[in-house]
Amino acid sequence: MRQPKIITTMQEYSWTLFRGDVLAGLTVALVALPLSIAIAIASGATPADGLITAIIGGFFISLLGGSRVQIGGPTGAFIVVVYGVIADHGYDGLVLATLMAGVMLLIAGYFRLGRYIKYVPESVIEGFTIGIAIIIAMSELSDALGLNVPHMPAEFFGKVEALWHARDSFALQALGITALTLLVIVVLKKYAPRLPGLIIAVTMASAAALLAGLPIDTIAGRYGTLPSTLPVPHMPEISWPLLWTLLPSALTIAFLAGIESLLSAVVADRMMAGNHRPNAELLAQGAGNMASALCGGLPVTGAIARTATNVKAGGKTPVAGIVHALAILVIMVLLAETASLMAMPALAALLLYTAWNMSEPHKWKRYASLPKKELFVLVLTLLLTVTVDLTIAIAVGVALGLILRLRKSG
Repeated sequence: MRQPKIITTMQEYSWTLFRGDVLAGLTVALVALPLSIAIAIASGATPADGLITAIIGGFFISLLGGSRVQIGGPTGAFIVVVYGVIADHGYDGLVLATLMAGVMLLIAGYFRLGRYIKYVPESVIEGFTIGIAIIIAMSELSDALGLNVPHMPAEFFGKVEALWHARDSFALQALGITALTLLVIVVLKKYAPRLPGLIIAVTMASAAALLAGLPIDTIAGRYGTLPSTLPVPHMPEISWPLLWTLLPSALTIAFLAGIESLLSAVVADRMMAGNHRPNAELLAQGAGNMASALCGGLPVTGAIARTATNVKAGGKTPVAGIVHALAILVIMVLLAETASLMAMPALAALLLYTAWNMSEPHKWKRYASLPKKELFVLVLTLLLTVTVDLTIAIAVGVALGLILRLRKSG
C-alpha cells in the first residue's frame, strides 16, 4: 500500500491528538535544530543547508510518509558520502546527486521495493554504521580540541595526518566547552530524559563561552549569521556526463535513505505497536530528497533518534512531524541571529555523542558471539567504510552477505 499515513490518521483525528502532536513536534524541533546544523557542518556544507533540509525534507517526509511518527531530516549516516561528493564535485554536484537519489526512491516506492529491505544483511548495516560513527568522531576532533586544520581531507588517513600536524594548536578552552556539553547531555539524558537535552547542553555551553569571553569559534564567526528565510526552489545544472559521474553517489544516497528510513519506521512500530507502509515511506523519501535538493538542501531520511524522541514525547500522527518542520522554520525566521552564536566545540560534542550512539556499544559484546562468516562481513564492511569508500563497502558487504545467505539456504 502506498497511501500516506496522514490520510488514514485524519479520519479519526481529534483535538486531544492535535495537542499531543504539537507538544511532541516542538520537543523534536528543539532536538533537531542543533543536530541539523552540526550534521551540515560536519558534511562540509553550511549550517543553513542543515536547517533547510530539516524544514523542507522533514515536512514532505511527514506529509507523504508511510509511518505515523517518522521524523525526517539530515542524519549522521550521510556525513561521509556528502563530504566526499562536495569534495569531488562541489555543492552543486551534491544537489544534483540528491535530486537523482530522490527520483530513484520514487521509482523504488512505485515498484514496491520496500519489502526487500529484509534481504540486506544486518551485519552489513551494523558494519557501515560503526564505520560511519568512527569517521564522524574523527572529523569532529578538530573543533572539539580547538585544532587549527585549514582543510580536513575526506580520506580517513588524511584526517589522521591533518590532526597530527595541527596538534600544537590544541586549545584547552575548546576542550572545556566540549566536555561541558557532553556532561550536560549525559546528565540530562539520565536524570531528565524528557527535556530537550541537546539544545539545552549546546545553549548552556555556548552561553558559558560567551560570558567568559573565551576565544571560541562560533557559527557566526565561521559562517556568518544564519539566514532568516528559505531559498527559492531552482533546478541544478544538468548534463549527461555529470549525471553519469554522479550515479554511484546518487545510488549510495538512495540506498542509505531507503535503508535508514525503513529501519527507523520499524523501530517506531515496535515502540508504539504500529504498522508502517514501506512503499509509501520510500515515495515520501523520494519526494523529500527532491524537494530538499531543489531548495539547495542536503540528503534527507527518516532519523531514528528523532523519531524515537517523537514517540516518547507523545507524537501519534504525522502532524507531529509537520509541526517539527514548521517550528524549526519559525526559529530560523525569528532567532537566526541568536542561533548563530552556538559554539563550534559544543556542536562537535553533539556529534561525538551522536557517533557514540550510532556505534551502539550495547551490541559490541554480542558481535563476539556472531558466526564467523557474519562477523567477517561486519568487520570487512566496517574497514572498507573507514579506509576505502562507503559505496564500495556497501556493495561488497551486500554481495558477500547475499552469497553467504544463498549458500546457507542451498
